[in-house]
Amino acid sequence: MTSSNTVSATPKLWVPGDWNAFFGFGTNILVNMLTLTALLRYVLKLPDALVFGRILPATGLMLFLSTIYYAYLAYQLAKKTGRNDVCALPSGISVPHMFVVVFVIMMPIAAASGDPIKGWEAGLTWVFVQSFVLMAGGFIAPAIRKITPRVALLGALAGVSIAFISLKPALDMYLDPVIGLVCFAILIASWFGGMRYFKGMPAGLVAIAVGSLIAWGGSALGFSFGGMSLDKLGSSFASFGFSVPLPAVSHVFCGFEYLGVILVTAIPFGIYDLVEAMDNVESAEAGGDHFPTTRVLTADGVVSLVGCLLGNPFINAVYIGHPGWKAIGGRIGYSAATGVMVLILSWFGILAVMMALIPVVAISPILLYIGMLIGAQAFQETPRNHAPAVIVALIPQVAAWGKLQIDNALGAAGTNAATVGFDKLGQTGVLYHGLELLGGGAILVSLILAAITALVIDRQFSKAAAFALAGCVLTFFGFMHGEAIGIAKTLPVAGAYLIVAVALQICARSLATAAAPRPAMPSGAEPA
Repeated sequence: MTSSNTVSATPKLWVPGDWNAFFGFGTNILVNMLTLTALLRYVLKLPDALVFGRILPATGLMLFLSTIYYAYLAYQLAKKTGRNDVCALPSGISVPHMFVVVFVIMMPIAAASGDPIKGWEAGLTWVFVQSFVLMAGGFIAPAIRKITPRVALLGALAGVSIAFISLKPALDMYLDPVIGLVCFAILIASWFGGMRYFKGMPAGLVAIAVGSLIAWGGSALGFSFGGMSLDKLGSSFASFGFSVPLPAVSHVFCGFEYLGVILVTAIPFGIYDLVEAMDNVESAEAGGDHFPTTRVLTADGVVSLVGCLLGNPFINAVYIGHPGWKAIGGRIGYSAATGVMVLILSWFGILAVMMALIPVVAISPILLYIGMLIGAQAFQETPRNHAPAVIVALIPQVAAWGKLQIDNALGAAGTNAATVGFDKLGQTGVLYHGLELLGGGAILVSLILAAITALVIDRQFSKAAAFALAGCVLTFFGFMHGEAIGIAKTLPVAGAYLIVAVALQICARSLATAAAPRPAMPSGAEPA
């Protein structure tokens, strides 16, 4: 996709559409910041002085650096191409990793040591390791993009968007439908239907304003829409103050005490980040904006490293959603403005007030919209006959989501799947071990399965065999179809991929033999 629009001398840093993208993307970032704040305070039980005085200021600085850098990349691209429709890559805290580092690394270590600070330090080390995986991976990612079918990259992204971006906001909307559905209607009427609101107000701002009005109006009338209360709002002002990030290098290295536990997830999730970032760069290119993959990935690694050295235990990532923000008018300014907003909110302790003032359900429809756009792009920007590859790419992410729901439900009941027993779960139709296998390393599984499917559809059997062989190797070492790195932990699955690779290579040879021209017969000779 290209544009005929041009700029005269220098690209515009702000256009009217940036307001739409700013209120949409900004509220997306705000929701994630509010979520991680709640995790730090209520799950890890970290003291507010640490959360608001050190961690959030470091997180805010990391996000500021990231969003400013991607705005700069967009500016450079717009200047180079002479286009005024270039949209900056969205970036922020990696949402899946936010939950992984809290529940898989920080919380268990905090519980085992009896010290939540130890959990925080382990989280810093986790990000430290992942940062270097990203920086190193940035140099091999372009080669991977060249050999991987677009449908595999976009299909894997669509799976993430459905399972981990869209489903929770959709569920939240129906838990509080008076706010959720109304705000959703406001958004799609504008962003899909082209409706304009009073004096051109951005739809995201209108949705938040209406949702907040319903929530507080309902509260005044005795209803509990959005869970708003004056008591919560009043107590939130206690967090006001000015804090800047301070070096936390010693805390990072204290976390090396738990390096063995950390590496089990840090390396595979670093690879997850690598693949997801490639997917998102591919998504942006499908939308007309070509960004250098190496610079994107190394930037993620560098800003994450800066953040963790200052006390932030969350990884930075390029976000899903570039086509969505571009579709509603986002260009360069929305990214930079979001970074400035986050810096102000985190350095001045305003996040607690925002948590108490805006109902989260008013923001949830924005995330659902982004998920809808990403899912649609996987079909719209790939060959029509590759649609089956998109579908197969969705399935591992759904499996990973299903397993997570089961784990959380059993955990809330004080048990787990192993204690209940896989056989008992199977008798009720819950194929837990199947979900565990299919959903382990889901983004890599999605990519491999979609690539094999698309290449088979195109009758490129040798390339499909190569991806099957890659699936065998990745599975053998635990990057796919498993919960942790290890050797031959799911050997039957690795063996199955090897058999598939051999079978596909046989297909390739058979096809080549059938297509080979037969030797010309001498003149007058009769066929045997």
